[in-house]
Amino acid sequence: MKGIILAGGSGTRLYPITEGISKQLMPIYDKPMIYYPLSTLMLAGIKDILVITTKEDQPNFIKLLKDGSQFGLNISYVIQPSPNGLAEAFILGEEFIGDDSCAMVLGDNIFYGNGFYDALVNARDHANSGYATIFGTEVRDPERFGIMEIDKETNKVLSVEEKPQNPKSNYAITGLYFYPKGVSEKAKQVIPSDRNELEITSLNDMYLKEDKLKAVVLDESFTWFDTGTFDSQLDAANMICTIETTKGKIICCPEQIAYNNGWIDRETLKKRALVLQKNNYGKYLNKIL
Repeated sequence: MKGIILAGGSGTRLYPITEGISKQLMPIYDKPMIYYPLSTLMLAGIKDILVITTKEDQPNFIKLLKDGSQFGLNISYVIQPSPNGLAEAFILGEEFIGDDSCAMVLGDNIFYGNGFYDALVNARDHANSGYATIFGTEVRDPERFGIMEIDKETNKVLSVEEKPQNPKSNYAITGLYFYPKGVSEKAKQVIPSDRNELEITSLNDMYLKEDKLKAVVLDESFTWFDTGTFDSQLDAANMICTIETTKGKIICCPEQIAYNNGWIDRETLKKRALVLQKNNYGKYLNKIL
């Protein structure tokens, strides 16, 4: 399976900060925002990852993530000339995806909770069996999101809508998607919306009409952040600070995931800890060693 992190866009809601830096490179407590979606793909067992960025921001992403070898990954990059909708990612990444299944996570989405690993593995297995999977969670302002209507007893998806004025449910579709092979061809069939964008909801609806769309509902014990606003970034940073301080661990730590997965050896982890030795992040890597 291949993985995509969509880290484009202009981040206008975060001006003036994002006039000089990509939103996905901004810090969320002790690590760059993009480390969180990167960790999500790594937890799903995905090693081949494409980062989609703007032309202006791409050099900084390359400077941070390089070729991914420090995490045991193969990271490549492609430019999104303009924000034409989330489904465009699969067109831009067509050559990268090839004849494989693919997961995509938005570069500003943070997931944390018990059972997440099992949910990722199940979604990966479903994608390899020909099914798409979307992740949903209950929100108080569903009109701001893509929404899925589900049968609460079976979690069967009944409908999907993009930012409806009168939502059929309170379950927002988060920025994490798993698709079977052939997703790029399907994305090419998406008709631009009134916003002139290739909506991911339209792509999901294609799978729904073929009875090939599954849903994972994240319950109230789970935390999801769409960190596209100042308030949500602060909330996420405070939560991560609390968890890490209380538990004495670093969450969404790519080096630890890579080491646990056997993707990097002890010597590689030791070199990384040396680079970061002046802060708690580096001390934690030494603790792992």
